[in-house]
This record gives sequence, C-alpha cells and structure tokens, in this order.
Amino acid sequence: MARTRAAFHDPTGARYGIPTFWWRGAPDGYATRRQLRQRGLCPGGQPVAAQVLWAGVGGTRAAYLYRLDLARPKRTASPAVLAALAAAMRARKTCPTCRTVRPYVISRSLGECVPCAYPEVPA
Repeated sequence: MARTRAAFHDPTGARYGIPTFWWRGAPDGYATRRQLRQRGLCPGGQPVAAQVLWAGVGGTRAAYLYRLDLARPKRTASPAVLAALAAAMRARKTCPTCRTVRPYVISRSLGECVPCAYPEVPA
C-alpha cells in the first residue's frame, strides 16, 4: 500500500471521524451525489456515510459518500412546475421593445434583442 493510500485509509473512522477511503478504494454500497443522480436517486436526507480523500491541486480533496440502501428515488417535477419554468424561459426570450420571442435569452446588458439594440446593422 502506498504511503498516500495509507494516509487516507481509515475504514473505522478513528482518525477522520467517518470511514475514509483512498481514491477508487471505497467498497460497494457507497456512492457520491453524482453517482446517485446517474442512477435516478438522491441522498434522501441521510447524513454523509463515508468519504474519499486524495491529494489534489491545492491540497487534500474530499468526496462524500452516501449509502445506496438508504437512497431514495429523485423527485420529478409536476406539470405545473414544468409549465412555470417554460413560462419563465419564454419571458427571458421575449424582447421588451418589439415583443418578439427570440430563440436566445435576451442579454441583460442590452435589455433588448440584437436587432432592436443595433437597428443600423443590416440583418
């Protein structure tokens, strides 16, 4: 076992307070938030169960792990929430000057669509 791996190997949690493993050294049954999301799960309010430590840029890096058996399915947005998000995006794409819905989000710095902001430039 390399020295860096040995420094980050604490499966009982005696040194770091929670079970700690080296990079790619965590046993099955644990997953990061990103790995849970890929499986359609979320932590579901459970506390951090373990961590992975590695030497990275700027010092020691950490990734927190959650138990797979306690993870819950991700919530899905209701039709009303999806409709509200669509309306908000439509409002961000509508030019306040010409009231045209553009295929891009209107720049806040211009405050209007490009043809209204630069009328002298031929399209």
